Amino acid sequence: MNILKTGLTVFSFYAVSLVANPASATSTHYPLSIENCGATVIFEKAPKRAVGLGQNSAEILLLLGLEDKMVGTAFWPSKVLPELAEANAKVKLLTVEFPTFESILAQNPDFVAAALPSLIGPTSKVAKREDFDKIGVPSYISPSTCLSTEKVKNEYGSRDQLWNMDQLYKEIDELSQIFDVKDRGQSLITDLKKREGALRSSVSMKGRKLSYIFWFSSPSPTADAYLGGKNGASGFIADVLGGKNAINAEAEWPTLGWESIIATNPDFIVVANLDRNRWELDKPEAKIKFLTTDPAVSQIPAVKNKAIVVMDGQAMNPTIRTIYGAEQVAEQLKALGQLN
Repeated sequence: MNILKTGLTVFSFYAVSLVANPASATSTHYPLSIENCGATVIFEKAPKRAVGLGQNSAEILLLLGLEDKMVGTAFWPSKVLPELAEANAKVKLLTVEFPTFESILAQNPDFVAAALPSLIGPTSKVAKREDFDKIGVPSYISPSTCLSTEKVKNEYGSRDQLWNMDQLYKEIDELSQIFDVKDRGQSLITDLKKREGALRSSVSMKGRKLSYIFWFSSPSPTADAYLGGKNGASGFIADVLGGKNAINAEAEWPTLGWESIIATNPDFIVVANLDRNRWELDKPEAKIKFLTTDPAVSQIPAVKNKAIVVMDGQAMNPTIRTIYGAEQVAEQLKALGQLN
């Protein structure tokens, strides 16, 4: 099997009508108050000029059919889902990297949804939440990424419990309430639940639990690698597939040298495919070349056994893409005869 030619799994919920049925619609009553990442956010009315900061936030808004209520997006590790391309083309792209606060304000937003605290959190180089409060613009941060930084002194933080889809469902539900499209949110949640259930019931392991490492990227071959932590989305994917994450760190994105990675002796190495092109090793081809040619790393049994699969890098974040990533890995494992 050519592991670089993994087809995209079309999100079936996009085929579900996102037009609310007036007879069953549950309208939002404003002012709406939402507790979000330690802050109380009040909405006097549905936003009309929203900015989606981060791919997850932008794609959820697009999946809810809100492109006509969006005036900008930024920070895209991967390309937009193909089925959302037409809708996304109607929304201004500020940058695929971190935007400036000024570029966001230039869109005259009345709401900002952020996928990561690094985009509007306390240590963000883009803007602080209070910066938006001062100008009367309500903000929302993905509940999945509001993590404690007490144990891990970086912007990504750590989590002591395995992430699950309930946090994503909460995000979808709250965003659908904010925009008064609750029926659309519930349709999306229902479809995602079906997909998770179908994946768990269809996966039958052969023998012991498989262990995985999830390699997001590295600045260079000699630098430490950014890996998915045991309780993040990567750990969730391993769990859905009946396995475990070989990385035991509670940090959301631990960095390890290859000597330490070799010591984990994983059954499979999952490499991320990223479109951002920040580093050469964002590309799966570059990762695989390194894995198979480095004198030490190439001796890992998983590499020698060609037990390497490719996954959309955005799915390694706790996002709308995570179930898609699990499906993508499962498809390749089945082709390799590792799963029934």
